[in-house]
Amino acid sequence: MPLPFLTADRAFDETADNVPLPFDDRDQWRRPYRPGPWRVAAAALLLLLASYILFASVIIAFAGALPGAVACGAGAALVIAAALRLLRVGTWVSAQGVRRVGFLVTRTVPWAQVVAVRTTQQPVRWLGLPRTVQGQALMLVCQGGETLTAPLLTSHSADFLARGEAFERAADAVEAWAEEGRVTS
Repeated sequence: MPLPFLTADRAFDETADNVPLPFDDRDQWRRPYRPGPWRVAAAALLLLLASYILFASVIIAFAGALPGAVACGAGAALVIAAALRLLRVGTWVSAQGVRRVGFLVTRTVPWAQVVAVRTTQQPVRWLGLPRTVQGQALMLVCQGGETLTAPLLTSHSADFLARGEAFERAADAVEAWAEEGRVTS
């Protein structure tokens, strides 16, 4: 079964002359990096929890308590939806613009409104928790000097913790998409 979210980083690596935008269909939203091991591990643990909840709902259904089985099944469905949403969190790019997908909120900024995309040294959240550490963040500056409150990428997020080279490649890829998007807009 093809897993397209795993091919983004590989496509960037395998280009012969390291073309920043190695994709044929630039209108499709894609993440220019692979999900990190921390994000995948958290989603896997959530799916493991969902399997236990589903097994419990089957046992409850065989015991004859259908309302409890339905409640457990609904809880498992919510856990599965949370795991899938956790895998979608990140920065996505296309010819239309850049999309910052959060767990609950998604914000899309067209390339025409983007003034600059730059990497800065600043305190960043460690694995999305309230604790901050010194790291790198990829910030998006829009017209009028407005900066997105949440950075597009950070070096200590669930995707890039202890993967500095992957952060640099992803930041370069997003900057290349921004440059290409501003030229064509």
